[in-house]
Amino acid sequence: MIESNGPSLVIGLGNPGPEYERTRHNVGFLVADVLAERVGGRFAVHKKSGADLLQARLDGRQVLIAKPRTYMNLSGRPVAALAKFFSVPAEQVIVVHDELDLPFGAIRLKQGGGEGGHNGLRSISQALTTKDYLRTRIGIGRPPGRQDPADYVLKPFAAPERKEVPVIVEQAADAVELLLKRGLVDAQNQLH
Repeated sequence: MIESNGPSLVIGLGNPGPEYERTRHNVGFLVADVLAERVGGRFAVHKKSGADLLQARLDGRQVLIAKPRTYMNLSGRPVAALAKFFSVPAEQVIVVHDELDLPFGAIRLKQGGGEGGHNGLRSISQALTTKDYLRTRIGIGRPPGRQDPADYVLKPFAAPERKEVPVIVEQAADAVELLLKRGLVDAQNQLH
C-alpha cells in the first residue's frame, strides 16, 4: 500500500480535443476515464490547476484522478499545481502514459527513471523537480518502418489494435488500483 494519510494523485496523460481522442498518446486519458467510471464519478474543471479532476475513494483511500487540459508537452504545470494544492508528494503521484519501448499491450509499473523522449514525462519531471514519481506504462510498441515516433503516437490505433484497446485500458486501470492497494514492489511482483 502506498503509505500516507493524504491522497494519491493519478494523472492520465493525453492531449485535449476530439482529434486526439483515439490516438496512442491518449491512452492515459482512457485509463483515467475507466477509473472515473469505476468509482461512479465525473470530472470537473479544477480552476487552480487547469486539469479535469475527480476526487474519489478507491479501496478506502482518497484518490485524485486528473487529466491535464493542456497539451502533452505542457502537462507538468497542471500536475505540479495539483500536487501543491492537495499537498501530494511526488512519491504519491502516479502518471499513466503510453510507452514506445514496451510491446503493444504490455503494462509495467516503475518509480523514477528517464523519460525516454516522452515530452509529457519530461514536462512533469521538470515541474515536480524530480523524476521520483510512480508510472503506469502502457506499451504502444515502436512505429513501423521509418515512421517518426512523434507522428506515430499521434495516430489512431490500427484496426487490429482497436479491438484490444478496451481490454488493455481495463488492465492498466487494474494495475493502478493494485499499485494504490499494495504498493510498488508487491504490485510489480503480481503484475510483471
